[in-house]
Amino acid sequence: MEKILTKKEFPTWIKNLESYHVFGPVKKETIWEYEKIKDPEKLDLNFPNTALSPKKIFFPQREVILDFNKNNKGEPEINESLPEKKPVVIFGVRSCDAKALTLTDHVFKEDPDDKYYLRRRNQTTIVGLTCNEPPSKNCFCTSLDGSPHSKEGMDILMTELEDKYYIEAITDKGKELIEKAKDVSKNPSEKDKDELKKVHKASEKKIKRQIKGLSKITDKLKNMFDSSLWDEESMSCLKCGICTYLCPTCHCFDISDEVTSSSPLKGQRVRTWDTCQFPYFTMHSSGHNPRPDKASRLRQRILHKFYYFVDNYGDYQCTGCGRCISKCPVDIDIIEVLEKVKDYE
Repeated sequence: MEKILTKKEFPTWIKNLESYHVFGPVKKETIWEYEKIKDPEKLDLNFPNTALSPKKIFFPQREVILDFNKNNKGEPEINESLPEKKPVVIFGVRSCDAKALTLTDHVFKEDPDDKYYLRRRNQTTIVGLTCNEPPSKNCFCTSLDGSPHSKEGMDILMTELEDKYYIEAITDKGKELIEKAKDVSKNPSEKDKDELKKVHKASEKKIKRQIKGLSKITDKLKNMFDSSLWDEESMSCLKCGICTYLCPTCHCFDISDEVTSSSPLKGQRVRTWDTCQFPYFTMHSSGHNPRPDKASRLRQRILHKFYYFVDNYGDYQCTGCGRCISKCPVDIDIIEVLEKVKDYE
């Protein structure tokens, strides 16, 4: 199913989605974030890319997974806190971030299934937006079998054509959503289809940063566990974790119990984001830490994305969004690190 929807009629489509929670990009001071949209007229798709990918909607930075307490008889009571059952639609998802969700699915679908992530994932429709212009000078999606108009992980792909959007349904969920715009959309003309091809072709040529020979890099990494390269490349690292927190595919978390009352006992079990770049992430109860320094933690990040994940799931755990490069306060550049791996003797 393919339709044309004018920008003027776009808010009407959103108004027809009253049975959904609608999320989209919202500007907060100097950054863009995915937030729940209350006013359809305020949904602005003229944005570079969000600071955080939509993974935070499926995998919140902090979420309560159960409540616990003791009843009047002193017996423990546990109540699971599952996400609300209601369909969700996210507008304006970039191709790199949509693909990232398919990679994260591998992890949360492994036995046992993560019911919190999967309930949100299964009830959400992803409406993607092509990157007619690169959102960042550090985008490198084309090096990882992606493109500014990739449909992987999407239910709908929207492409901006001047004063209108070319809308393509990819899944049944996407077709169902487009039906909500049937009164304000129309079938594309041959001219629209030709323009779509031109825009897509031009967008790929605008991605300037590249990594070549990734298979060679993966082979190299197999034998670089004890390489001095990790010491050299990690010297400037501040251990802030921003590279992993902003990454659309990083998924490490911690689980802790927060007691809100000791008498009577009452509290919550909470899941929060964690990162392999923090010093205590791998600390054992014995006091031993197998990744005690910055070098071993940088090594883990690179090997996980470009060797371990490939070995486990057959794909790189990176989609080339460039966030980790653009936002690193000390300019550690994953492309430059990988190029050094490729040339390392």
